Amino acid sequence: MIQSIRGTKDLLPGEIEKWHFLEEAVRTVTQRYGYKEIRTPILERTEVFSRSIGENTDIVNKEMYTFLDKGGESVTMRPEKTAALVRSVIQNNLTHDVASLRLWYFGPFFRYERPQKGRLRQFHQFGAECISSANAESDAEIILLANHLIKFLGIDDYELQLNSLGNENSRANYRVELINYLNNHKDELSEESRKRLALNPLRILDSKDANDRLIIEKAPAIIDFLDEESTTHFGTVKELLDSAEVTYKIEPRLVRGLDYYSHTVFEFRSSALGAQDAFGGGGRYDGLFKQLGGKPTPAVGFAMGVERLILILEAINAVKDIHHECDVYVICTNDKLYKHILTIAEELRSKSYRVATDLQRRSFKAQMREAGKLSAKYCLILGDDEIEKNTVTVKNMSTGEQAEIKRELLHTIRFR
Repeated sequence: MIQSIRGTKDLLPGEIEKWHFLEEAVRTVTQRYGYKEIRTPILERTEVFSRSIGENTDIVNKEMYTFLDKGGESVTMRPEKTAALVRSVIQNNLTHDVASLRLWYFGPFFRYERPQKGRLRQFHQFGAECISSANAESDAEIILLANHLIKFLGIDDYELQLNSLGNENSRANYRVELINYLNNHKDELSEESRKRLALNPLRILDSKDANDRLIIEKAPAIIDFLDEESTTHFGTVKELLDSAEVTYKIEPRLVRGLDYYSHTVFEFRSSALGAQDAFGGGGRYDGLFKQLGGKPTPAVGFAMGVERLILILEAINAVKDIHHECDVYVICTNDKLYKHILTIAEELRSKSYRVATDLQRRSFKAQMREAGKLSAKYCLILGDDEIEKNTVTVKNMSTGEQAEIKRELLHTIRFR
């Protein structure tokens, strides 16, 4: 038996309805904020990610699904969306004559990492990006959108963590102080962090190694090295979130995992997920457009892991078992009458009712059992007597009441 690839998962009936619930919530909330959907290819040129995410990140070095196509070009199955979205915005000139470009997406992504709860090699994300504004108002709006969705889904037990990476000058000054501090503890750092010390020291702050965490706790905080511009920007973001009564916690060690972030960064965490408690986050990435060959364009955005959101929804019973309800099950007591059943079923479907019929030529009792399994609200029973009298027997499945009505009056009954 051929099985699915490790780190991938089939979305089966009974499970997929939870995804539909989440997708519908995403569409509702993004419309409230005036964001429009964008879809980009799963395959991108590898340089889209190597130039944006950073050559020295784990994603580029270890996790990307990259290969040469038949034309000899290096292509990558997208490991994240922001870089691909920026490529699309530049290529299609989407910022032309638009004050603020507001976009959202929902789709699959791919990273080669150890599969674990809520983290697969093919995973899915929802995200939103606000492009063209360098002001703190756009940072606040993107956080409010994410927060609104979480509340809309019925999730209350979570924490929003907030930090600032400042501008380029602030990070340069902080980088010097951080390297000095970490060099004093070099022999105590994990092997991975010692490699990062020479290449990308800020990434050490994101280490999950227990001993590294003890060292990081006493490291200088970037928030103490913000210049006037960065301090003002971050202060305005906090002021706007306070005015909107959004609760947050300043987390001075929060850096996020990608090289393109600047100024505001944030994460959403939930205790329902256990140790790996982050389920979404993002930040500002003003330099990314220039890195990918576009003109300098400020932007801010976030992404949320769909699998992780669904785990939270299941943990708090926000989404109970969802089944496609069946409005009407049409029962045929004589398989020679199926053409009549089919006619009635199609008439009802044209009126937007959800209708099921038996395809196995089973007994009346078996058809009634299936109607119950499908949670049908009504059964329409058609046999030789009904055909002769041009009637249909209508059975209310919740009350058990049934009545025989003329076929031409069927359209007068409401089945919802």
